[in-house]
Amino acid sequence: MRDAVIVIPARYASTRYPAKPLATLKGASGTERTLLERSVMAARAAAVSTRGVTGIFVATDDERIADEARRIDCDVIMTAPECANGTERVTQAVERAGLGQPIIVNLQGDAPLTPPHFVSALIAAMREDETRQVATPVLRCDREALDNFLNDRRNGRVGATTVVRDLVGNAIYFSKEVIPFTGSLKPDAEIPVFHHVGLYAYTPEALKLYAGLTPGTLEQLEGLEQLRFLEHGHKIAAVEVSAPGAAFWELNNPSDVPLIEGYLKRMGID
Repeated sequence: MRDAVIVIPARYASTRYPAKPLATLKGASGTERTLLERSVMAARAAAVSTRGVTGIFVATDDERIADEARRIDCDVIMTAPECANGTERVTQAVERAGLGQPIIVNLQGDAPLTPPHFVSALIAAMREDETRQVATPVLRCDREALDNFLNDRRNGRVGATTVVRDLVGNAIYFSKEVIPFTGSLKPDAEIPVFHHVGLYAYTPEALKLYAGLTPGTLEQLEGLEQLRFLEHGHKIAAVEVSAPGAAFWELNNPSDVPLIEGYLKRMGID
């Protein structure tokens, strides 16, 4: 069994939401925790339920975030401000800390609702097929999630990401738009829109490859780091997961705070 490590990239200078990792979210009983703390909690729950997870690290370039990580007793790897995205930050963290695990999980620091089984499914997919270099979970939208997506776009907000897959489960394209087009979808039809979950698993070789690839036009237009792999002809396994009775949403904009707090309350997460 190949071991895995979880790295949570977190930066202070987000364009859409500065200081986002330190934003507070109220849980079911009103307890306030920072986004970073909730992300670490999600990582710890995943480590408990997944065999072979041998470490959890926060990767950041900011001492304020590092201090918060230390407050909640999580290991920190300091990285350079020049890292353009989470994958670059994880790549540098792995190199600087000398992490040797054959599966590196990037749990984005804006996804506090990530269920542990999402991480388990991703690691299992990498272990089942050792030819996979990169994998990421996708979640079929229900009507509520699709309505949230469409509402963001109607109001000019750049929200969560959608993905379309080929017939064997590899990603074809990721977008901040809602894809595929659903205007002709019948009310009782299965929704063909998949929410891309902010979570990746890579081999060390894939991270080294990524570091040597130049950003392409699509990556720059969409602002989606994973498109760098696709634009250069490399596959990403899009592993379908489910969340019965749960909800999933990332903190992309300040307007997402009450939505996520509502989900935390509904799911009984403090």
